[in-house]
Amino acid sequence: MSELHPEIAAVTARVVERSAASRAAYLDLIAREADQGMDRAHLSCGNLAHGFAASGDDKPAIRGGRAMNIGIVTAYNDMLSAHQPYGRYPEQIKIFAREAGATAQVAGGVPAMCDGVTQGQRGMELSLFSRDVIALSTGVALSHAMFEGALLLGICDKIVPGLLIGALRFGHLPMVLVPAGPMPSGLANKEKVRIRQLYAEGKVGREELLEAESASYHGAGTCTFYGTANSNQMMMEVMGLHVPGAAFVNPGTKLRTELTRAATHRLAEIGHGGNDFRPLGRVVDEKAIVNAAVGLLATGGSTNHAIHLPAIARAAGIVIDWTDIDRLSAAVPLIARVYPNGQGDVNHFQAAGGMAFTIRTLLDAGMLHRDVLTVWDSDLDAYTREPVMQGDVLAWSDPVAETRDEAMLRPVSAPFQPDGGMRLVEGNLGRGVMKVSAVDPARWTIEAPARIFSEQDEVVKAFKAGELERDVVVVVRFQGPRANGMPELHKLTPPLGVLQDRGFKVALVTDGRMSGASGKVPAAIHISPEALGGGPLAKLRDGDVVRVSAETGELTALVDAAEWEAREHAPAPAPTMGTSRELFAFMRHGADEAERGASAMLAAAEL
Repeated sequence: MSELHPEIAAVTARVVERSAASRAAYLDLIAREADQGMDRAHLSCGNLAHGFAASGDDKPAIRGGRAMNIGIVTAYNDMLSAHQPYGRYPEQIKIFAREAGATAQVAGGVPAMCDGVTQGQRGMELSLFSRDVIALSTGVALSHAMFEGALLLGICDKIVPGLLIGALRFGHLPMVLVPAGPMPSGLANKEKVRIRQLYAEGKVGREELLEAESASYHGAGTCTFYGTANSNQMMMEVMGLHVPGAAFVNPGTKLRTELTRAATHRLAEIGHGGNDFRPLGRVVDEKAIVNAAVGLLATGGSTNHAIHLPAIARAAGIVIDWTDIDRLSAAVPLIARVYPNGQGDVNHFQAAGGMAFTIRTLLDAGMLHRDVLTVWDSDLDAYTREPVMQGDVLAWSDPVAETRDEAMLRPVSAPFQPDGGMRLVEGNLGRGVMKVSAVDPARWTIEAPARIFSEQDEVVKAFKAGELERDVVVVVRFQGPRANGMPELHKLTPPLGVLQDRGFKVALVTDGRMSGASGKVPAAIHISPEALGGGPLAKLRDGDVVRVSAETGELTALVDAAEWEAREHAPAPAPTMGTSRELFAFMRHGADEAERGASAMLAAAEL
C-alpha cells in the first residue's frame, strides 16, 4: 500500500487546521440533529397523517414506522437532456426500496438549468445563483422530518453542488448521489469545433451550425464533453458518494438500472437503525474534499469547481482555497485527455478504464486518501472496480490495473504532463484561476495591450469589425457574482480561438466564469475581488499592457505603481432587468468572493 504523497498530506493538514473550529461546529450540529432533531417519531398524528396520506401501498409501513423511509430529491425535467432519464426513476426507486424492506417518497424537486441552453443569453445570469436556489429547495424537500435517508438525483453544472450544499444541512442522514449517465457519442468534437469557428468567421450559416450542434447533442444523457457536469460525476465517485462505477454508464441500459437499484438497496443498509450507519456529514470530510480536488486536477476537470468545491466544503464546515488547489496542482499529474483537453469524450474515457483505472492509479501513487468513509465501503478500494452484468446480476470486476487507451488515459507513472493544469495567478489585478491543461505551453504566458469590455456581446461585435486583429488581452469586467451573477463567457471561445489560430497572442481576463469546457485560449478567470465595488480590474484602461502567466503565477497590469494607485475605478454598467434577473438582486448584493464559493446563502449563514 503506497504512502500518501507528502504534498497531499501537507495540503490536507492545512485544510484540517484552518477548518478546525468550523468543522467542529458542523459536526456538533449534525450530532444534535441526530439526537434531538425532528424525525417521524416526533411528528404529531396530524403531521404524520399528512405525510403518508397519498402513499398508497406504502402507507402501513410509513404509518407504523416499521421501515426506513427514503426521500427522493429529484432535478428531473425533460428539457435538460442529462435529467430527462430521471422521469421514471421515482417509480423504480419505490420498487427497489420495497425489495430492501424500505419505502420511498419524492421529497421534492429542485430546478435544473441547462447552461448549454442559456450560454450567451440573459438566462445565464441566473445560472450560478441557481445553485443556491437548488440548495434551498433541497433543504425544503428534506425539512418534513419524514425521511431517514435520501437519494439525490442530479447531474449537471450547479445541480450536484446545490444538492450537496442543501443536503449537508441534513448531514446526520445517510445519502447517495444517483447519476443517469452520458448520452452516446455523437459528432466528433474536433468537427464540432471546426464548424463553430467557421460560423464565427462567417464562412458557414446558422443552418450548418445547428446541424452540427444537433449531431453533437442528440439524445438523452449528459453532454459528452468533459465539462462541469461530467466533472461533477468524477468528483462524486472519488468522494465515495456514488455506487462504485456509476458515473459514466449510459442511460437506458440494464447496467444503469441495476446501479440505481444498488444505490437504493445500499441506502437502506446504511440507515440509522442498522449496524453500518454512514451519515452524509461524516462521509464528506476534509480527506474527501482533498480527494475531489485531486481527481479534478488529475483529469483536467472544470474550472467551475474552483468555485463549487469551496462552497460544498464550506457547507460541511471545511475551508479549502485556491492556494490549496494550486499546491495540489503542482503535485498531481494530468493523466486524462478528455475533450476539450483531448479528442475523445467521456464515453471513450469510460472505455479506456474510466474512474476505476483513474482511482486505482492515483491510489497506487499515494495521490488519494484511501482511508475515507464512503457510502459503499470503509475505503476507496471498491471504486477501483468496474460494474458489469453477469447475466441478470450486477457484479464488479477485479481492480482495473491498466489503461486500455493511452491516448485517453495514462498511469501516474507516465502522465500527459507532470502537473494538474490549474494554476493560481495573482498580482495587482487580483487573484484568479487559469486552466492550462488544454493550452499549448507556448501560450502559458501572454503579454499584450488590453482591450476593455463590460459585455461579452461587445467582444463579439469588436471581433466581427476586425478590431481585435492583433496581440491582445481581452478584459471582460463587471461579470462577477455581485455585478451580474457571474455568467459563463463560453460564447467568446470561438472568436478568441479564431484570433489565436491566425497567429496572434491572445488571452482572456475576466471576473466572470469561462466554462467547464474551457479550451485552448489562455484565460485568467474568476478574478477576485471583482470589478464591482472597487476591484482592481476597474482601474484598467484600453492599451494598458497586461501580463498573464501560468508559468510564474502572475496577473499584472504593467502600469507605473504611482499612476496605478492614483487611478479612479471605472463606473459599473447600470443593472439590467428582465428574464427575472431583478428577483435575484438580493443574491447578487449578498454574494461573497469566488474563492469562498460566490454564495449569498453561505455568506449569510456564516457557515
